[in-house]
Parts: sequence; C-alpha cells; structure tokens
Amino acid sequence: MIESLLVANRGEIARRIIRTARRLGIRAIAVHSEADAGLPFVTEADEAVCVGPANPAQSYRNVEAVLAAAKSTGAQAVHPGYGFLSENADFARTVEASGLIWVGPGADAITAMGDKINARNLMAAAGVPVAPGTTDPAADLDAAVAAAAEIGYPVMVKAAAGGGGMGMGVAVDEAALRTEYDKVRSFAERMFGDGSVLIERYFPRVRHVEVQILGLADGRVVALGERECSVQRRNQKLVEESPSPAVSPELRERFLAAAVRAGEAVNYRNAGTVECLLDPATQEFFFLEMNTRLQVEHPVTELVYGVDLVEEQLRVAAGLAPTFDPDALAPRGHAIELRVNAEDPKRFLPGPGVIRTWVEPTGEGVRVDSGYVEGNTVTPFYDSLMAKLIVSGATRAEAVERARAAVAAFELSGPKNNLPFFAELLENQEFLSGDYDTGIVSRMR
Repeated sequence: MIESLLVANRGEIARRIIRTARRLGIRAIAVHSEADAGLPFVTEADEAVCVGPANPAQSYRNVEAVLAAAKSTGAQAVHPGYGFLSENADFARTVEASGLIWVGPGADAITAMGDKINARNLMAAAGVPVAPGTTDPAADLDAAVAAAAEIGYPVMVKAAAGGGGMGMGVAVDEAALRTEYDKVRSFAERMFGDGSVLIERYFPRVRHVEVQILGLADGRVVALGERECSVQRRNQKLVEESPSPAVSPELRERFLAAAVRAGEAVNYRNAGTVECLLDPATQEFFFLEMNTRLQVEHPVTELVYGVDLVEEQLRVAAGLAPTFDPDALAPRGHAIELRVNAEDPKRFLPGPGVIRTWVEPTGEGVRVDSGYVEGNTVTPFYDSLMAKLIVSGATRAEAVERARAAVAAFELSGPKNNLPFFAELLENQEFLSGDYDTGIVSRMR
C-alpha cells in the first residue's frame, strides 16, 4: 500500500481523504492556501504545507507549488480530490513524470473525456446511447443554426470543454439560439480557454442519473450502482440519492452495462462517473459526460454498497485488488446526500461569513462530511460547500425520515445556508413520491 499521500485539495474532500489515509496507516499531507490555514483538514493532516495566497490560481491550481510540497515532504502519491487539478491531464502526467503515484485515471482517459464532443463520439462508437447532437463543434453561428434545424428544437447549447453545470444554455427557437450561442461561446472562452460549442437535443422533462464506475488494477471495469442527481439549481446538484427511485432492475442493468462499456472504451482505471440523462416517459437514457475523478456525491454509493471508495482508489493506484468481490456487488438500503452550502435558501446566492454556531447532527444512519467547525470563516474565494449531510436507511422512506430529523438537528449560524430549503424539499410531495425531474427546484420557487 502507498505509505505517504499528498492531498491536492481543500475543505471537506481533503478532510475525507485524510480520514481514510490515516485509517490505513498512510501519512497524510495537506496543502493549503493562506486563507485556509485554520481549517480542520490542515490540522488533522500529519503534515501541512502552505502553497500560496487565497487565489486558487496561486495556490490549489499552482502545479509548481503543489509538486514542490510533494517533494519537500517526501510524498509517494498525490490524490487530487475533485475540482481544481483533478481533471487536468497535464497535471496527472507531470505528477507521474516526477516519479509520484497519481491516484486517479490515466491522463489519456482524462483527455479523451475532457472534451464533450470527443467524448460523445467515443461513446457512440462504443455502443453507449448518446442524445441527438453535433459530432463536431459548431464552427460559427450559421453552423449552429443548421445543426439545430436538423436536430429539432428545443436544443441545448453547451461548452465542449465545460463541466460542473457551467457553460450551458437552452434555445427554444432560432432567435434564442443566436443569443445563447454567443453567450455560451464567450463564457467558454473566458472560463475554459476553449470556445468550442456543441448543440444537443434538449429534453424539457428529464432526470439526471449517473453510474459510479471503478477501473480495477487488473484492467476490469465494474459499476457500483447508480445515483439520482435531479435536484439541481442552475444545472448544479443539491441532492443525490442511491438507488434512483426512477430506475427499475431491468433499467439498472442497462445503465450499468453502458457505463462499463464507457469505461472500457478508454481503458479506464480508478474511480469515475458516467453521467446520463433519463427520459422518464420513454425510459431511454443518453450519455451526458464522464467525470474522471471522485464525485462530490460518492458517499451515497459508499453507504449503499458498503465500500470506501477512497480506499479503493488508493488500492487501484497501488496495483492492489479491491476489498470487495466484483462479482457480488448489490445495493442494500437507501442513502440520500444533502449539500449544505453557504448560500441563501431562496435564490441560492453565496453568503460567506464567520461560523458562529456549528453543531452537526448524529444518530443511526447519519453521516456528516464537513470542511468546517465553529469559529472558521467561509471565504468567498472557493466553492460554497460547507458540508455534506448523508443519511441512510433500510428503505427510502426511512432515509427521508432520518434526513428530516438530521436537518432539524443541524445547528448552523453565521453564513447564510440552505438547510431551510432541504426542510422544505423533504416535505415536498413531488420529491417524496420519487417521481421528480430536474425542474423540481424551479417549481418550488
């Protein structure tokens, strides 16, 4: 097993990776910005190195500083978490070229899946269902208009290099397309350094369902069930659950088989997620993208499948067999994750500040993966995620009931937070029925 691990991230995910590393007897090394010096992940690591000021470009995304920290501390491996450098193929290559172990998929797989158009084409060739759309970037507005006419309105205008729900727009007709194309292209150039745009069929009522895959050290790709991620605001997830209440055993079989084919198509190793759109009316699903990293919502899979995905990542990176039997994977019970963000619960606008009160809920079936404690400051420099409240039960109904109690028991003051939204959602009849889609939040507002 790996003996020392540098965690190239911050907050709750860094703290969560450090927890598993220390359980396995691995020396855990944190890197942090000046703004994060007082956060729990820094104090809980065996060693910590400041890599720069608050600006992520000068700290968490600073490849030279991160690698210098790895070298000075004698780290054997690097775990990137999610966000920041996690899906940066050049960083993965540089880590390995430096003689370190990269705890993630190979750089070639990251590159192949990083461009949405290339990913769509690869998946189609592998027999994974893809939504009607362009096979090449829409070079200009005229090309986008022609593609949309062939696909049929409404269409989704997407940044080919985008991710995390960013760089998307919906066009219901040509006039709207002309506006959205320029908007998405400009945003993509500014945010991703790549203005390539693709056009896809837009489904007005759709569910967002994804499959957790793990590429094992022996070359085999396995699927650890699906997650429902349809509770979203601005195309970004707020709630995830597993199993999906929309997926029957027969549909699950098709989902998982397609996800395994997707991983095999790029010789995938380590943890990843195949994201899909599900049309609840027809039970058809379509490939959306592959996230070549550990997902924010991985805990619901851990609770339902009884695995520690970070441990499995470390074992794959070390060339070891998994702790579980790949031929005996089956879900048990139900789990729900609520992303507790520093944002107002109505408009979901960021609301950073000093945490005056922070008391996490406890009890059977309750897990909290948090990045903060009382007295810490949630700064405006990073993502607004403060904690993940994860609950599990023998049934979905039991998990929902535990979620209600846990939300009510979570004492949090200082920054604005979305706990009141979750209290509302957990009483919403559409959510409780399990028959909801990606429009549920907008209907609640």
